[in-house]
Amino acid sequence: MGVPFLVTQQRDISPEAVARVQMNPVDVYLNRLGPGSRQGMSQALDAIARFLSGGKVDAKALDWGLIRYHHTSAVRGWLVKTYAPATAKRMIAALRGVLTESWRLELMSHDDYARATDIAPVRGETEPRGRALTTEELLRLFQTCSADYSPAGIRDGAILAVLYGLGLRRSELITLDIANYDPEHGTLAIHGKGNKPRLGYVLEQVKVLMESWIAVRGESDGPIFVPVTKGGNLNYHRLTPQAVALIVKKRAAEAEVEEFSCHDLRRSFITHLLEAGADLSIVQQLAGHRQVTTTTLYDKRGEAAKVKAAGMLKLPIA
Repeated sequence: MGVPFLVTQQRDISPEAVARVQMNPVDVYLNRLGPGSRQGMSQALDAIARFLSGGKVDAKALDWGLIRYHHTSAVRGWLVKTYAPATAKRMIAALRGVLTESWRLELMSHDDYARATDIAPVRGETEPRGRALTTEELLRLFQTCSADYSPAGIRDGAILAVLYGLGLRRSELITLDIANYDPEHGTLAIHGKGNKPRLGYVLEQVKVLMESWIAVRGESDGPIFVPVTKGGNLNYHRLTPQAVALIVKKRAAEAEVEEFSCHDLRRSFITHLLEAGADLSIVQQLAGHRQVTTTTLYDKRGEAAKVKAAGMLKLPIA
């Protein structure tokens, strides 16, 4: 059975209801997400909207109030066939979020909302991606930046230090403002995923690199990390996620380190803390994960750590 295509439709509704309809549930949902999550969830909703409308409309134009159980069931089946489990779960979360806002805005009844969201969870786990950098690789990266005395070199050393030393997401790094940094107490106020704030604790080595950059940047209000032109001039606006990725890629190539992602520095932060014996629940809090099971997915210690742990057990044999 095919999926009934949905497009925006005109309804006979009161002027009061028109005002509510003009509050698009997609906008309401995206506005309650953290800045780093909005783009990904917006793209997920666009993909779902194109599936439901036969490619005719995007998420903003779809009438989400018309969604029913047979639509969401079809979306789930398509997602399971098309995407990895983790991606499918994330897209279903976006779908549920928009339907929740549609119900709150009285664009659909509670019964229709309850039925539409009553779909089976996606099972299965995606093979963990990424890697943890070695100490030698990190050393080469920081040496490469320290050998570059230009504003870009000083900035990039600080960026790498914050990504690794505090385990930040790329989206969290670009939202950091000067006002978020408290040098007296050595903390950074981080605007985390899902609008969840947390404190990051700045190591002494990270503090040195950060303050070297701030001495170049100045202490005026605005984002901590800003673009630097080829001529060494600073543009006082926020870096994009793509710009941070390019910085990391460039410095990896210069240091002759195997290519890695910004998120691999976060994986390294978590892995190295666990290697050092940090409590898993504390690492979870430092990383800003909602659940400890997410933190375990970032653990790249491998089989050697399991062998070492197993060797700690002693049989009570005389």
